Amino acid sequence: MRRLGERLRPACALLLALALPWAGAFCQGRFEAAAVPADGPVPAEETPKWIALTFDDGPRRSTTTALLDGLARRGVKATFFLIGEQVPGNEDILLRMDQEGHQIGIHTYDHVMLTDLNEADFSAQVDRTRTILENALGHDDLLLRPPYGKVDDGVRKRAGCPIILWSVDPTDWDDKNVERIVKHVVNCAQDGDIILLHDIYPTSVEAALRIVDALHEKGFLFVTIDELAAQKGEKLEAGTVYNCFRP
Repeated sequence: MRRLGERLRPACALLLALALPWAGAFCQGRFEAAAVPADGPVPAEETPKWIALTFDDGPRRSTTTALLDGLARRGVKATFFLIGEQVPGNEDILLRMDQEGHQIGIHTYDHVMLTDLNEADFSAQVDRTRTILENALGHDDLLLRPPYGKVDDGVRKRAGCPIILWSVDPTDWDDKNVERIVKHVVNCAQDGDIILLHDIYPTSVEAALRIVDALHEKGFLFVTIDELAAQKGEKLEAGTVYNCFRP
């Protein structure tokens, strides 16, 4: 028996020598696959950030057209809240907005605060503008943005559609400082926000396009209000006020 063991010893040694490199490689591979990098685990793919760019007080042919041109070049859709008295003569701009996928809403007939109005005065501001926009567009799926963001029970009751306010306001109408406007929005923007700007100022148009470029770099995707609500699982209700759709 001892002699048999001595005969087998060289063969066992040979098998062990052949097997060890394979075993070492297998263990090393499993260990490397399970290893955690020194700087921590690899993060999961980032969830898209959705945001809505909105404009009040238009249309104004010179500035609104320039804005639409810039948005089209960037493949961006926005939401426009329009003044009723400024629509006649600018119907082609409304049709372009609609055809290019932008959303349109009511911003009263001549920028009047809606709170405390009686039913007749409210109708003169909102329903009159709704009719003008419906006649130009051929559909009635409109939103309402009350001037100055002022809402009371009467506005909620009579709106007849969702009421859209905002969560990011750089007061672009104030000093018209493009650098300040851009910095404010880019620094404040969060997933689900609604940005308020005005498409009647050349400075706001310039700022808006720079904001789009900057937020694109930060991974934001621009959508209409309806699209933003849908992305966040919200069903818009008539008479309900929405400031944003943050998670």
